[in-house]
Amino acid sequence: MNPAASTDQVPAVRLRSVTRSYGRDGSTVKALDDVSLTIRRGTFTAVMGPSGSGKSTLLHCVAGLDRPTGGRVLLGDTDLTGLSEARLTRLRRGRIGFVFQAFNLLPSLTAAQNVALPLRLAGRRPRKAEVLHALDQVGLRGRAGHRPGELSGGQQQRVAIARALVTRPEVLFGDEPTGALDSTAGRVVLGLLRAMTDEGRTVIMVTHDPVAASFADRVVFLADGRIRDELDAPTAERVAARMAAGAAPASPTAPSALSASPAVVPC
Repeated sequence: MNPAASTDQVPAVRLRSVTRSYGRDGSTVKALDDVSLTIRRGTFTAVMGPSGSGKSTLLHCVAGLDRPTGGRVLLGDTDLTGLSEARLTRLRRGRIGFVFQAFNLLPSLTAAQNVALPLRLAGRRPRKAEVLHALDQVGLRGRAGHRPGELSGGQQQRVAIARALVTRPEVLFGDEPTGALDSTAGRVVLGLLRAMTDEGRTVIMVTHDPVAASFADRVVFLADGRIRDELDAPTAERVAARMAAGAAPASPTAPSALSASPAVVPC
């Protein structure tokens, strides 16, 4: 058997009876309650649920940013559960990309310098070609010398995605990556994530918006720390209907601006 082919058949992510509790004694709250989930390589998964449903906790446990109280989390063949903090840090730097709602760019650095930062933190000297390639992937090579204050919100998030991609991660995680963007910029970012998946990358995104979820291959609905439902080949209408039916009650926040406009133009 071809070893590479065998590796490709291993799921990108596996959760096995994962729990995550906070607090002590009588005040303990289960953010995740016996969650099992398998995510195949080269797929785009959206995780949805109301505030407090456990979706961000799930994302953080899978990405090695938080440790489960019980159960196992596997990234490929690697069991994250027993790794030391030092090994988890190395794993995050080399195998995981993370994009947050806040862009988290350093204002004093150029776009290229922000993108190169993960490589420097990992003790590597960034090559100009690999930094520019990452910016190319998000359509911002021409903005390499600009600082965040000279870029639009959508462009800043695209720089953040390039920064996440520069280490060539196995899985790209997004925690409400379009939450701070208007409809046009948000759709551009979602289009980028969709294109990356179509090219073979694995993407897992937390969102509250049905339009954002419609870019995914699969939607997982959480409520009260448990998986309540799943939906393949989602459309915005099907996701909204499933949420309205109670699989994952809608977030109390206002509807996302993504729902406001169908236009997709560069931001």
